[in-house]
Amino acid sequence: MVNYLDDRNLVFDRTAVRHHRARALGNHDNPLFSEVAERLADRLLDVRRHFAIALDLGTRDGHCVKAITATGRVERLVLCDSSAKGLNTAIGTGLPTVAAVADEEMLPFATESLELVTSSLALHWANDLPGVLAQLRRALKPDGLILAALFAGNTLSELRAVLTEAEAAERGGASPHVSPFVDGAEASSLLQRAGFALPVVDVDTLRLTYTDAFALMHDLRAMGETNALRLRDRSFSRRDVFLRAADLYSQRFGLPDGRIPATFQIAFLTGWSPAVDQRQPL
Repeated sequence: MVNYLDDRNLVFDRTAVRHHRARALGNHDNPLFSEVAERLADRLLDVRRHFAIALDLGTRDGHCVKAITATGRVERLVLCDSSAKGLNTAIGTGLPTVAAVADEEMLPFATESLELVTSSLALHWANDLPGVLAQLRRALKPDGLILAALFAGNTLSELRAVLTEAEAAERGGASPHVSPFVDGAEASSLLQRAGFALPVVDVDTLRLTYTDAFALMHDLRAMGETNALRLRDRSFSRRDVFLRAADLYSQRFGLPDGRIPATFQIAFLTGWSPAVDQRQPL
């Protein structure tokens, strides 16, 4: 059963999320997406099991599909994304695959139809993350596994700080520019709330460097990760705000070589669908 939220409680504009991701398709040279997908696949290799049927949720250009396929642990893969174009680019991994165009918040999968769910950097834009996790738990067979990675904690904390200060200085007030992100402790509680057993959440911190704040913002656009908050300012952004933000970024966070860092914290969620004969931790 889908948990429909009151519009007043929605944090994200899902239409904007789909638009941003569709616009970003084809930008294959993204080191962050590839790195997170590889780390997710490494966690799958830690599980001494093979899975007859798995779902990759939020497939995009297929970074996670390639990494999961390379593990040799999956026999058949279901690809799911809000964009048909994205699915078309991901098909052809060598595994038998089927594809479904669907929003992450309204999933079309039958109860106990899957053995594994993977999702790499897709679920942080969900308005009802507990509801999505609950849907995935119901779709998993007993003792089925979920492995998900999503932006968390202090992701883009530097950019958030300088944009807020720059807009306050130039416009006398600030509108939200950077999405709120779940923290590790909260993610573990969400897995338990959704009914998963043996929940584990670990957080990796990655730091990418850029020539300046404009290069970072250009990369976020190429990733499909620009502002999709419902309460974002819909008016044309003033250049003076971004110029001041870029200057503040260099002053506050600049590195000796003149580049600027950007922090990405990735929460890796692992949980199991309950089963009577489920293995227990030592």
